Amino acid sequence: MRIISWNVNGIRAALKKGFYDKIAEFGADIIGVQETKAQTGQVLDLGQNLAGYYCYASSAQRAGYSGVALFSKLEPQKIVTSLNDDDFDREGRIIAAFYNNFLLLNVYFPNGSGKNGDNSRVPYKLAFYDALFAFADQYQGPKLVMGDFNIAHQEIDLARPKENTNTSGFLAIERQCFSRILERGYTDTFRYFNPSSQLYSYWNMRFKSRERNVGWRIDGVLANQEALPLVKNAFIWPEIAGSDHCPVGIELY
Repeated sequence: MRIISWNVNGIRAALKKGFYDKIAEFGADIIGVQETKAQTGQVLDLGQNLAGYYCYASSAQRAGYSGVALFSKLEPQKIVTSLNDDDFDREGRIIAAFYNNFLLLNVYFPNGSGKNGDNSRVPYKLAFYDALFAFADQYQGPKLVMGDFNIAHQEIDLARPKENTNTSGFLAIERQCFSRILERGYTDTFRYFNPSSQLYSYWNMRFKSRERNVGWRIDGVLANQEALPLVKNAFIWPEIAGSDHCPVGIELY
């Protein structure tokens, strides 16, 4: 089984860049998409063109902002899109899919940067992390959490760590938050299978960072202790264009 996560930075923009063709080439059983920037009905309409996939979506109350979608060849037993907290739910950031053998959470974690480029959203971001993993803690068994985490955990996970110590995504308090998630029993699957790789999943489009490979690894898949034995590989596909992020994913036995 192949599971893909991709922040598409606007699903309608991605369609103009060959989204359907790319999905067909992925050979994926489950595809989690973040930052759809579309309403639920719009995403479901687009999903009708993906033959063989069940489609689910959650959107933000604010138009053109946030949003997640899930395309799955397997029909989940249950779908949940709420953390039972309107402060978080209004931004349409999660889809939890309950399958026979595991729970999969497709998540678009908040960015800590505020409107003025400050770090004013960091408290909201950290509170969302707490709420998301408290939600996951309610359930037993194998759990996978995938998406855009908006945190580069270690210096190896971004091209210029020294220059970004005061930038949201690499703040000490954010990295400590990510460490606490790992201490709860989750494993960063890409780093587990690729301990020294310096591949990135996000590049700032304004500075031609992708051409220079000045990037960040902020997208991935976490597996809890019960799920990790099911994972046989984890990967990043930086060659796939169409967004300022590239697809990442795992393969299960």
